[in-house]
Amino acid sequence: MEIKKKAWKRMFEAVLDGRKKFDLRLDDDFKNVKEGDVIILEEWDEEKKEYTGRKIRKKISYMLKTRELPFWKEFDVAEKGFVVMSLEDENN
Repeated sequence: MEIKKKAWKRMFEAVLDGRKKFDLRLDDDFKNVKEGDVIILEEWDEEKKEYTGRKIRKKISYMLKTRELPFWKEFDVAEKGFVVMSLEDENN
């Protein structure tokens, strides 16, 4: 399966140059998406309100659905939000 999604320019650039190795989305659009599927990120110029024409294809290698995690209380999430981190070996 393939899914196309808008990616703001600064996020698109971070994926393109290899710094951003994750994507965070609301689950509504991803209910039927699974590991191994492909996401096509289409660069969006938020100032011009238009697509730039640049695209990146990436395979989804891991999915984490936060509703499945019993770690946090709803109040804490609403007050503090989440931080998402990309992890690499220290030697890289």
